[in-house]
Amino acid sequence: MIRKRKKHTLRNLTIFLIVVIVALFVAQKVIYSLFPCKYTTYINRYSNEYHLDRYLVMGIIKTESNFDPKAVSGSGAKGLMQLTDATAAECSEKIGLEGFSPDDIYDPETNIRMGCFYLSYLIERFDGEVDTALAAYNAGEGKVREWLADPRYSDDGKTLKSIPFPETAQYNKKIRTYQNIYKNLDGWYRLGKK
Repeated sequence: MIRKRKKHTLRNLTIFLIVVIVALFVAQKVIYSLFPCKYTTYINRYSNEYHLDRYLVMGIIKTESNFDPKAVSGSGAKGLMQLTDATAAECSEKIGLEGFSPDDIYDPETNIRMGCFYLSYLIERFDGEVDTALAAYNAGEGKVREWLADPRYSDDGKTLKSIPFPETAQYNKKIRTYQNIYKNLDGWYRLGKK
């Protein structure tokens, strides 16, 4: 009788463990499909080089292109970090990329390098105010400077208390949300060696 009970308990435990393993495998696949995590070598290299939070860069890439290096926006921005030809040309000149071509924007390493440089440049231009720099990444530096000069949107001329473009306001929120998600998922990605 005791032998049968032990066998029954062992069988139930085995079934339970199999269900848990399958559930973890499925959960991992769902997480990877909802929150892709590609190009981490380049993200780590250039976020370190330009003193950026790597999860912030991941949040930008997720928001801008969902990690699709061939993504093109309606306004002509391209690649993982959605750079326009003009912005990419300016960045390539400042970081010393020889023989730059607009097609280079589709190269993941080049795009991440230029995107990280550009974000770092904006953060510096806006005195370390990351949220202000993110707004400029989306709406343009000139537009954000107008908002900062307007007391309806800024009390101190340095930070935005509100963003008048709903798209840009939503953009900032998305990036910050994805930044936190990627930070919290870091253990999953290390475990799965993604």
